[in-house]
Amino acid sequence: MKTFGFLAVGALVALASGAGPAPRPITFLPAPDVAAAFAKGRPLVETENYKVHASRREAPGEVEIHTRDTDIIYVLTGTATFVTGGTIVGGRETAPEEIRGPSVEGGDTRTLKAGDVVIVPFGTPHWFKAVPGPMTYYVVKVRAEGAR
Repeated sequence: MKTFGFLAVGALVALASGAGPAPRPITFLPAPDVAAAFAKGRPLVETENYKVHASRREAPGEVEIHTRDTDIIYVLTGTATFVTGGTIVGGRETAPEEIRGPSVEGGDTRTLKAGDVVIVPFGTPHWFKAVPGPMTYYVVKVRAEGAR
């Protein structure tokens, strides 16, 4: 039930972001497909205005900055030390509208655990600094129009 509610919230956010009221086909993802996506950590849905990812981490990653996407993260299992804000160190563009770096100076550090939700506005550095074991989480990425 939590999964359905989170996806519904993501759909409402996408609609509010300018996805428009035009009828769109319904997307249904059967549980086995969702479980397979979490086993590897991969996107479930990607459209022009939003993306829904079944994410999995077993180790820290690099600092990320998305210049147009706001991340809405809902933690399902595991924990992580998560840093938001600050200044990226050694940032480089790794893909269009995506910047990565090895660390961040400053920022706010918090521990994420199952049930937590964090919203990272576009342009904000964020970093899974420590991941002590497997962690699964949904990420809904909402595209901001005209942002850079």
